[in-house]
Amino acid sequence: YMDYPFPIYTMIDKQCKQQRDGDPWFEISPHEAGYSLTGAFVDTSSFGSQFDNGLKKKQQDEIDMLYLQALCGSALADGQEIRNILWKRIKDPNSPPVDKCYQVLMELADMNLSVLNGKDPSEIDKSIRTKLKDLAGGKRQLVFPVQKLNLADKEAAQLYMKQYTMDVCNYLNSWFSFWPFGSICKCMALWLWGRKYDFLHNMADKAVPDALLESETRDYIDAGLLLNSPYLSVLRKERNIDLIISLDFSEGDPFMTVREAAETCNKLKIPFPEVNIPNEDAKKPKDFYVFKGKNAPTVIHIPLFNLGNCGDEIETWWKKYSTFQGAYSPGMIADLMEVAGKNISNNREKLLEQIGAAVGLKKSRH
Repeated sequence: YMDYPFPIYTMIDKQCKQQRDGDPWFEISPHEAGYSLTGAFVDTSSFGSQFDNGLKKKQQDEIDMLYLQALCGSALADGQEIRNILWKRIKDPNSPPVDKCYQVLMELADMNLSVLNGKDPSEIDKSIRTKLKDLAGGKRQLVFPVQKLNLADKEAAQLYMKQYTMDVCNYLNSWFSFWPFGSICKCMALWLWGRKYDFLHNMADKAVPDALLESETRDYIDAGLLLNSPYLSVLRKERNIDLIISLDFSEGDPFMTVREAAETCNKLKIPFPEVNIPNEDAKKPKDFYVFKGKNAPTVIHIPLFNLGNCGDEIETWWKKYSTFQGAYSPGMIADLMEVAGKNISNNREKLLEQIGAAVGLKKSRH
């Protein structure tokens, strides 16, 4: 690894993120996989294997690199996000046929969206039941009972909707063929993307949050849903980092990641320099920022599109390379490589200067 960059893939423990409890920051390197701040790791070759009290019970087959990249890089790995997006897509007025079967599915999408957004779905429920009875001509009774949902209990409400969705799809499927929408609805009800066995299951360690010791499985999602730059994994105490070069590519606020990293580190008492950005730079960022602090790593922050490589056309470039779109054409890739490359070539001397300063400071400490 002396001649090549050492890759560190990062993701988020969904339960820790949602419950705001424990250590959400998870990383995978060629050697180990585990929780960055807690310091609990397993050999990468065993990530996904089933463990009980530290003993391996079931070996996970080798994970395809494309799966790993998708797990770490897809915002849709968050079940909540994927449900919102796919239910809305199913509801698209341009979706195919609108006979009664599809009307039921449209209302099923509405009902799921209502529960996800904390709205009472009882009227939609009545309409679905009426249509299903009409479709069956009274020849078959509905098997799922009417139930008043407690929307304050989000977990129970979503569990009910999972079963409700499966029941409606199974009911329709026994009478009519409406693939692929029925299959899509079932997949969303049983969403398991990113679920892996918890290698800490049933272990006893006071340094590890209880939630990580008790659960049999954990769900991992794109780290960008919490912080769109892997500062927290890089800042593991054992790494003793002196210099961070952040090539930031976040759409929207070009300084959000470095600001949020500073705030999080302050709360967790992790050394990080103070971040102060001039107000006028928010819409028109420069191409090079340096943040320094006592006993903290130097942080270089370079927004992807800036005055140095885009001039006054920053907004135009962001519209061209917005986050949610299909695959880039070869021309788009070439253009992006060229403009991103300028962030290094235009700042070569400044980068070398800061790298030299960090090396010199480290030598002086030893």
